[in-house]
Order: sequence, then structure tokens, then C-alpha cells
Amino acid sequence: MPADPGRPRPRRILLKLSGEALMGPDSFGYHADTLAGFVDQIREVLGLGVQVGIVVGGGNLFRGATGALSGMNRATADSMGMLATVMNALALKDALIQAGVDTRVQTAVAITHVGTAFERDTAVRDLEAGRVIIFGGGTGNPFFTTDTAAALRAAEIDADLLLKATKVDGVYTADPKKDPGAQRYATLRFDEAIEKNLGVLDTAAFALCREQNLSLVVFNVFKPGALKRVVLGEDEGTRVTLN
Repeated sequence: MPADPGRPRPRRILLKLSGEALMGPDSFGYHADTLAGFVDQIREVLGLGVQVGIVVGGGNLFRGATGALSGMNRATADSMGMLATVMNALALKDALIQAGVDTRVQTAVAITHVGTAFERDTAVRDLEAGRVIIFGGGTGNPFFTTDTAAALRAAEIDADLLLKATKVDGVYTADPKKDPGAQRYATLRFDEAIEKNLGVLDTAAFALCREQNLSLVVFNVFKPGALKRVVLGEDEGTRVTLN
């Protein structure tokens, strides 16, 4: 479907990649071909002149909530999850650099010789210079998800669009794997998504997006070219907006 001519192309985006996405078809760790596919999609968007920031999760290595359920202190478990996101940030950085994409890692937790501490002005300067910035370490605080970290970083760097990469084509009226009659929403309002409890983002991330009038697109990152189609404003995924 052609792009919506009334929708301007974003100047700067924040892409939220889950740790699970990095596994591809595997059950743990990283899948090389999947990483390469993500890199290709990021390069396509950079070729459009769009600035790209990325927040990556850590679920392929460790999930803080799971650790807490097993009896570990929640703050300790979340701290371990933050470290997992830094490992993923480094893995994605390496894949991008090997593909010729200038990339930096900023972290919300202090780890010397791995990445620089998050600093908004430095991140913006690097983005404007054409570099990809990967934000690791979540928010740097326990009890907050990487969805919230993505919304926070998107607001801080003045992103025009927050993109949540998933394994489904957007937000549906029901689970499409269980209900063959489930319909995809092309667009949603934040209030509508919250009222229907569609589980697009956690409550804190939703509240921040709504407060900052930050549009969100949920899309299937495993579809080749999907990221570019979202950026071009085509009918890809589900767009969630304030109005």
C-alpha cells in the first residue's frame, strides 16, 4: 500500500528490540541470520536519511521478573536483567559495525570500557552525525521494563516515532494465534488501547507516550522491509496515537 501523503517522514526514530527477537528461531542467545536481517533493515532506514536510536531488551539472556519469581530479590534480578541488555547492545553494535554502520553504545548503568554513560546531548549529536545509538541498561533502575526505557529515551532524544518490534503484524482484537477471526487494528488511540487492555506497552510506557504525544507503531520486525515501510508511512503494523 502506498505511503500516506499526509504523514511526514520521521526525522528520528527510536526502535525497541526485545531480547527475544535476537534469538530468532533459537531458544537462547543470538541467531546470526536474524541479527543480519535486522541490520539490513536498519541500514535501509539510514539510507532514507532517518536517524536511528535503539533500545534493546535482555530476555534472550535473563529476565528480571523471572528471576524474581524464582525467589531472587526483585531489585537484584532487575539489575541482572539490565546487564543482559548491555550484552545485547554490544552484540547488536558489533553486527552493525561489521556491516559498515557507525554505532555507539550508551548505558544507563556504569560499566567502563563497554559503553559511555547515557548523556542526552552526546546522543543527539551522534544521531545527527549519522551514527546509530544503542541504549543499554534499561532506565538504570529496577522495577521498570525496557518498554518504559524505550519511551523514556525516545522522549529524551526528541524522537518523532517510537517503534516496537514484535513477532506479529501489529495489535489485534484478540490473539491471532488462538482466534482466526482476530482483526488487526490499523490505528488506535492510547486511551482506547489502555481501556481495552491490549497489552501493547506497560502502563508507565503508555503514560509517558501519551503525555509526550509520542506516536507508537507496533510491527513485525521479522518481515523483510517492514521497518522501512513503517518509516515511509505505509499500512504496516498498528499505529497508536494521542488522537
